[in-house]
Amino acid sequence: MALQINHAATAEKIWTKDFALICVANFFIFLGFQMTLPTIPLFVQELGGTDQMIGLITGIFTFSSLLFRPYAGHALESKGRQIIYMTGLAIFVLSVGSYAIVPTIAFLLIMRLVQGVGWGLSTTATGTIVTDFTPLNRRGEGMAYFGFSGNLALAIGPTLGLTLAGTLDFTPLFLIIASLGLVATLLATRINYKKVEAMPNKSTTVKFDIFEKSAVKPSLLLFFVTVTFGGITSFLPLYTNQQGVRGIELYFLCYAIALLISKTFCGKLYDLKGHIYVFLPGAVLVVLAMLMLFWLPGSWALLVAGALYGLGFGSIQPALQAWAINAAPTHRRGMANATFFGAFDLGVGAGAMLFGFIASFLGYQFIYLFAALSVSIAMMVYIGLLVKYGQEG
Repeated sequence: MALQINHAATAEKIWTKDFALICVANFFIFLGFQMTLPTIPLFVQELGGTDQMIGLITGIFTFSSLLFRPYAGHALESKGRQIIYMTGLAIFVLSVGSYAIVPTIAFLLIMRLVQGVGWGLSTTATGTIVTDFTPLNRRGEGMAYFGFSGNLALAIGPTLGLTLAGTLDFTPLFLIIASLGLVATLLATRINYKKVEAMPNKSTTVKFDIFEKSAVKPSLLLFFVTVTFGGITSFLPLYTNQQGVRGIELYFLCYAIALLISKTFCGKLYDLKGHIYVFLPGAVLVVLAMLMLFWLPGSWALLVAGALYGLGFGSIQPALQAWAINAAPTHRRGMANATFFGAFDLGVGAGAMLFGFIASFLGYQFIYLFAALSVSIAMMVYIGLLVKYGQEG
């Protein structure tokens, strides 16, 4: 009987109208976001900024996002999904649109803080909304499918952003990016959001906290892995240009295609076998990608690194997110997502700021050696957790 019930649960449908809408809306907002990743450093350079300033402007965005995620997590459970999601999207659109009239680095820094607020609200909301539409026993698979929308944006966004930056001024570029966020906002109005579930005991849940403790372990691992993002999003275009290595646009394309490939089977593998079959192999691939970037003898190595990074991170991210959500009580999914994405933000922001200093003193190349070290730490932490708690810990 139990076996039949599990088969029935596994057969529950993932692809509903609302699931499709949240995926398409996520594609457009991520497309705009991905277009900013390689172009903001170029914009800062045009405004006269240094490597440390590039790291600061990247990092301040993610720390701003991090600070608002706990509020978003609580608000998703008390105020509902729609208002938080729509507010975040609107702030993102307005802040990115304001880049078109940025006169100084100081003003850009302020608006990056504002953009981080919108990003923190909207992405915490989407991570929670999509779990509302995904059957429990297919959550790893569902999160992987949802991740496709962001991966497809990644395949297009950086290349499109760099191409437009080479042909247009930054003013029309940022207006185009803001318009993509507006499309996401319009699509979001068509979603039938699920009502939040009543908390089991309001007297014990009114206290404001900043994280979901059951999501801490996967979030800690994610932090050490996403430190690598700070080195890639902030400095890889500048590093390849300095080294005279062509193909930065193709790097992002290879990365995105590899992400799609790995998420095709790793989400299902997590559902069947758990994170032990996914995390360590993925982490090894990420370490190899970072070492390849440290070496970087030519364009071929850049593309290989992109593929390795995509395969590795595409294995790790959906598995850790499903782990974080499944470990949390139903009424704490919002906070579990806030904790998970907060770790993502903290990793990217800390990486960007740290690597800005490393670039200033040691050069861009050593960024990727330290990035490999960070992922190696994640592997050691994971092994320690396995020894202490086992796979279900």
